[in-house]
Amino acid sequence: MEKCSCGCHDCSHGYCIDNVPIFADLPFEVKEGIMESSDHKTYEKGDIIFSPGDRFDYLFVVNKGRVKLSKISAMGREQILKILEVGDFAGELALFKDAELTNFAEAMEKTEICIIKKEKVHEIIMQRPEIALKFLAKYTERIQQSEELIEQIGLREVEQRIANYLVAEIQKNNIKSKNKEYVINLPVTKSVLSSMLGTSKETLSRKLSLLQDQGLIRLEGQRKIIITDLEGLRDIQ
Repeated sequence: MEKCSCGCHDCSHGYCIDNVPIFADLPFEVKEGIMESSDHKTYEKGDIIFSPGDRFDYLFVVNKGRVKLSKISAMGREQILKILEVGDFAGELALFKDAELTNFAEAMEKTEICIIKKEKVHEIIMQRPEIALKFLAKYTERIQQSEELIEQIGLREVEQRIANYLVAEIQKNNIKSKNKEYVINLPVTKSVLSSMLGTSKETLSRKLSLLQDQGLIRLEGQRKIIITDLEGLRDIQ
């Protein structure tokens, strides 16, 4: 881990704060004040940003790169909870409650993190109470995502999880059909995807091949999946 090459003043013009919807409507002078009292760090791929048992009292924002949030079971199996991308943040609970962290955060590639101190966030909330509502909305969204993850792993078979993920990718990225086919370029490796879906890489590969045999998808290379029968996938969900 090393200090970010950008200075606080530079970041206030186009990095951390501008990437976060919660802070998007703040006046420039407020954004500048946040950045002047914040810190910036760079992590290399594989670096651990925090671990279960750690404590911190700041908000960290992904400025560049991607961060994997995960849990490790007693048997050593990893379950990916979420992948944070540019503009995403973590640590919002630490702003309001003193508690130990329960997850791992790992840089998936070279990543720059903007660290905003708890006191500064409290100051902004006192001045602009609507920011607290935005934090609450974001936290509610994450609770919903966690509930969906529990449902996926506990109630759905692997084929259903894969189908649900692929259909969601089309909707999320607004992928348009070409000759009734939808091209998905996986944003993560199949090893990471298998952990996100709560299965093994071997099982994921086997189930993808099965879906291909059924004429629902076509696999090309390591990360390209072409949906050839979208309605068929929806029937599996």
